Formats: sequence, structure tokens, C-alpha cells
Amino acid sequence: MNTRRHAKTSLRKIFEGPHGPVHGIALNGQSLHHFADFDLSTRIIDHQCSSSLLLLLRPPLQDAAVLQASQQLRQGHVEHSSHLREVVKTNVLLAALDLPYVRSVRDRHAISNRIRDAQLPRMKALEEFDFTQAPQIPAARIRELAEGGYIARSEPVVFIGECGTGKSHLATGLCLAACRQKRRVRFTTAAALVNELVEAKQNNQVRRLMIRWQRYELIALDEVGYVPLADIGAEFLFQVISERAERAAIIVTTNLPFSEWTTVFPNPRLCKALLDRITDRAHIIETGIESFRFRRTMERRKKR
Repeated sequence: MNTRRHAKTSLRKIFEGPHGPVHGIALNGQSLHHFADFDLSTRIIDHQCSSSLLLLLRPPLQDAAVLQASQQLRQGHVEHSSHLREVVKTNVLLAALDLPYVRSVRDRHAISNRIRDAQLPRMKALEEFDFTQAPQIPAARIRELAEGGYIARSEPVVFIGECGTGKSHLATGLCLAACRQKRRVRFTTAAALVNELVEAKQNNQVRRLMIRWQRYELIALDEVGYVPLADIGAEFLFQVISERAERAAIIVTTNLPFSEWTTVFPNPRLCKALLDRITDRAHIIETGIESFRFRRTMERRKKR
């Protein structure tokens, strides 16, 4: 109730102003005196304030719609049509209701959608990672990466370590941080990506799928090196990574040192070219060899 009263008060201040209703107010560069005859009364304000779908989910119409509507009205081609009323009311209200609580709700919706689309395996934030148990992992560097500068610079991030050392947690945490910045993110395993591309090849949809993967600002490839790849799988993985080189960011987690990648990518030339692209300007972080999960299991046994 208080938020609605706040919205109505803000709208009245904007619409009424010091010189009467609407006159002298500008929206998207167009004076609103053309729309002074429209019913922008308290009744409409009440109706629009109660419509959370309009205020929170519907995007503002483009400037061109307002310009065209105002031009038609000035030329007498349109007379108070319902379409024109909708164009004006939507733009006026969405411009006027740029209030903190509205922006906050919109941001939450946008972030929630980004997290859903990222398909994270688990919701693990960097705040949950216990750096005291992994002193070899540079906490300050991870927090700096979480700010997203590497994404803007299209730099790779590579986590190398044995199973259970926190590679996937860190990769998920960075993806979650990017989602909170409303970036387009996708998390997958190397095997799942290869399977998806092989299936797309069977349906003659490889190019379309590649274009979709290129649209993400950040992708995370988990478990690279866990499963040896056939030639076609290695070629597909190389294609995805090479098309992102210096264009978009990528996170890779692997349990193999680079010297052993030939066990996964049997073609030595392809392996060399792949490593060249992954390591170029990359943030390479070693997570160690001691498994957190194994240590946790041993500690539980001791407590018994």
C-alpha cells in the first residue's frame, strides 16, 4: 500500500508539475503537451499501479513508437485511439516510475532468469567457499575475477587440480557472480557439450547450435579431461573454444596438467592448437591435489 501511494504521488508530481498537468514535460525528447487531452487521471494511475505485469515485466516501447504516435496526433491522423493511448501511457508510466523498488524488482527478475538459463549444477556461491581449507587458492584473485573484468576482456579462466579440490565450486561461483551482473551465462560439462553437438550433427543443426553458444558472454566447461574424446568430439570442442578466442570469456576445469591433454585429444596438432587458445591471456589457477570431500569423509569417521 505504501509503495502504491509512493508511486501515485511521484506520478502526480510529474504529471501536474508547477505549470499545470503534463505541459512542459518531455519524454524521449518529445514534449508531452501533445498528449494533454489523454485521461491521465488518478483513475488511470490507480489502474496502472495495480498492474504489476505492466510495471515490472513489460519492457518500455521504443522511442520510435512515441515519435510516430505524436506525429500522427499532430497531423490529425489519429484521434484518441486505444493503441495510441496504450503507447503513451506505457511510455509515460515506465519512464515516470523509475523508482528504487521497481528497479529492484526488475533486477531480481532479470538475475533470476539469468541463473535459470545458466543451468548451474548446484547453487554454490563464492561466499560459501572456505579458502582457509585451501590456502593454495588465491582468494583475492578469485574475488577480483568475480567482479567480471575478465569477461569484458574476453579472457579465459582455467582451474587445474585433482578431483574434489573445488574446481567446479569455483567455476559455479564465478558463473553465479556473472549472472548477478545480468550477463548471459551457460554452464555445462565437456562431455555434455560434445554429446549435444554430435546430436545436432545428426539433425543438420550444428551451425544453429554453434550460433546459440556464441551468444553467451560466459560459458563454463567443466570436467575437461575426465573422459577421452573421439576425433569428432575433440573437433567440436575445439570449434567451440576457438570461436570464443579473444571474443568471449570461457571457464575450463580440468584434472589433467596440460602435458597430459594428448590423452584426451588424440590428435597432437589439434591438442596443441586447443591449448594455445585456452591459455592465451588466461588466468590459470591450480587448486591442488588434496580432495576436500575425502578429507571431510575422514574427519567424519574420526568423530565417530
